[in-house]
Amino acid sequence: MDFAKRDLPKKSKNLSEWYNKVILLAELADYGPAKGTMIYRPYGFAIWELVQKEMDKLIKDKGVKNAYFPLFIPESLLKKEETHVEGFSPELAVVTMGGGEELKEKLIVRPTSETIMYDAYARWIHSWRDLPLAINQWNNVVRWEKRTYLFLRTTEFLWQEGHTAHANHDEAWEMVLWAINMYSKVYRELFALPGYIGRKSEAEKFAGADVTLSYESMMPEGKALQSSTAHDLGQNFSKTFDIKFQNQDSGSEYVWQTCWGFSTRSIGGLIMAHGDDAGLRLPPRLAPIQAVVLPVKPEEKILKAVNEIAGVLKKSGIRAEADVSDNETLGFKINKWELKGVPLRVEIGEKEIKNGSATLVRRDTGEKIVVNIDELTAKSGAVLESIQNNLLEEAERFLKANTRSADNYSAFKKIISGDRGFVSAFWCENAECEKKIKEETKATTRCLPLDLSEENGKCVYCEKPAKHRWLFAQAY
Repeated sequence: MDFAKRDLPKKSKNLSEWYNKVILLAELADYGPAKGTMIYRPYGFAIWELVQKEMDKLIKDKGVKNAYFPLFIPESLLKKEETHVEGFSPELAVVTMGGGEELKEKLIVRPTSETIMYDAYARWIHSWRDLPLAINQWNNVVRWEKRTYLFLRTTEFLWQEGHTAHANHDEAWEMVLWAINMYSKVYRELFALPGYIGRKSEAEKFAGADVTLSYESMMPEGKALQSSTAHDLGQNFSKTFDIKFQNQDSGSEYVWQTCWGFSTRSIGGLIMAHGDDAGLRLPPRLAPIQAVVLPVKPEEKILKAVNEIAGVLKKSGIRAEADVSDNETLGFKINKWELKGVPLRVEIGEKEIKNGSATLVRRDTGEKIVVNIDELTAKSGAVLESIQNNLLEEAERFLKANTRSADNYSAFKKIISGDRGFVSAFWCENAECEKKIKEETKATTRCLPLDLSEENGKCVYCEKPAKHRWLFAQAY
């Protein structure tokens, strides 16, 4: 029995079991010793490093600078913004002892950094000349989750969080829109994962925000994933933390603020969205190894050619690796690298050496392509780009097929209890209807897409007048 078939359940039959097992077998991550924690293994962390590398450029190009703030937040700071602390209270990890003594003030292990950063912003901002103040952090946060899943929901996770302060609301709102569109670009161009940008409902928005925008993706089994968020904080925190500036007319005003975040749960979405029964299928732009070169037989001249070809691919900018280990059969190696999701396999045997060729095998489709060795780097680059585009096109078709409309509650419930997916339906925006829908179907409002205009309709639940079609879905 080969490597993948022996140890990996079929994704098509049991997504949850497949998901946990493929992460462990592909050596992306492992369980930490403390409940709900996760160890990022080198192969999994390399994906996050690639995300970080590309996103960091976009953030810096926008004029946002990186910094780092403390992990521990005095309880008094967190309590300053009532809505904020109320929203996070159930998830807080609290330190009460330090150095063997009881602390005079409890310390909160960072669930997010608004309060500790804005305490500093109040000291740093004095004049309109100090604005905008735009800072990003790459850090870890802790939220005491009751139910945890590798990557998707862990007690501690990694993310970036941007926090900006502006002289006026228009400038702040532009930053919110930039952030959510930047996330959309990253998801589409790196993760090959399309989604919807939209506004969250009052019940679903970030605690302390005026408006929350989110990027909502669709996963297998018809469940949505809130993939990233950007928040218009208005002046809620600036009034609480007294963040004022002297304007150009010598008057005093409160700043307008934003925050936005993107976390390692994105890797969970990547795994679920693109994987298949044989394991991972990584988009080339996020694959730590884009091409693996395998010898058909462990003969000296073949092994030499494999190492040389891997070296040539590396010099051309392709992340390539030669697998010349002699303790595994070719079939075992093929299944191993398929499970790890390497986009391109390059096979070299006696036939290839004789003909001056190489056999390329696509991970996404299984297609075999024989190429002249002189064209290997150019052909490999073109195939990798084709794989990236194909995975995005597949995901777009899946998203479209799993977005349905419902004009009455009966149709709504039928979709949610069947294939699920996104349901586009009129909602009157009354919180009671939203609550009842959630109680009865487990579907929540995911977002109001920004590109949709007003219409005249009836609420899918109470049938009262409604102006917008919202996206509903069950979610992770």
